[in-house]
Amino acid sequence: MSVHTEQSAVTVLGLGAMGRALAGAFLDAGVRTTVWNRTPGRDKELVARGAVSAGSVEEAAAASDLVVVCVVNYDAVDSLLRHEEVTDALKGRTVVNLTADTPDRARDTAAWAAEHGVRYLDGAIMTPTVTIGTPAGVFIYSGPEDLHREHQPVLDALGGTHTHLGTDIGRAAAYDVALLDIFWTGMTGFAHAVAVARAEGITARELAPFAKGIGELFPPIFAGLADEADDGMASDEGSPLTSVASSMAHIVHTSEAHGIDAGVMRAAEGLARRAIGQGHGAEGFIRVAELLGRR
Repeated sequence: MSVHTEQSAVTVLGLGAMGRALAGAFLDAGVRTTVWNRTPGRDKELVARGAVSAGSVEEAAAASDLVVVCVVNYDAVDSLLRHEEVTDALKGRTVVNLTADTPDRARDTAAWAAEHGVRYLDGAIMTPTVTIGTPAGVFIYSGPEDLHREHQPVLDALGGTHTHLGTDIGRAAAYDVALLDIFWTGMTGFAHAVAVARAEGITARELAPFAKGIGELFPPIFAGLADEADDGMASDEGSPLTSVASSMAHIVHTSEAHGIDAGVMRAAEGLARRAIGQGHGAEGFIRVAELLGRR
């Protein structure tokens, strides 16, 4: 059922898998949606559902007061927006950039936007395409709070939770990078675990239920370690760094005995042993964060 008036309008630039999901959610919510993509043909299904296909980036930019950008990185954003015709079309309009990149690139884009009279919010999508338009979606934003408040009714059409993290324009990207650090480190760990398990005659399917159990240990551990990190503490939590390093050494040995690259775990063990060497052997693993932060 439509939850928006005919005056509600949005443009979506970029129709990769995520861009198509965003545009589809806007359409489902009754938002008048204009779409554009560099590669022709990706808008056919959306047009069949009621989207307007723009013939150019500047035409798409001029079609709505709210322009949502979701492309591969900020190089792609720059290639779309930083042209005189497009910049002129965007003056006075709001760009919500949901493209993933780094905090410094977000700040650079915000500076460009301010210089050219473009209202700008930076953001990130922290969940996969299947969550868009559902309660499971997670969106984060940074930049002018009043700008986020103004466009929140339309952005809410994307479903899920929408959190404004602060006025520092790079804050959403900083959260994104930090959280993806957890995700891709974890994914790398699982891929390595599968390789080691296979070498020992264990299939990935056999391993997966136990891997799920390991994953479920993390939420309460993260909460406790966050408190310790912010309070400058590093309790051993029953697992001091000396024990951690020994466990890591077992993984390295087993991996390399099978000819499996153990570079990631060797690096982790190296950090643990550096912390031990600095007198933190009886403390917990979060002490490594302090070590990593030193210049």
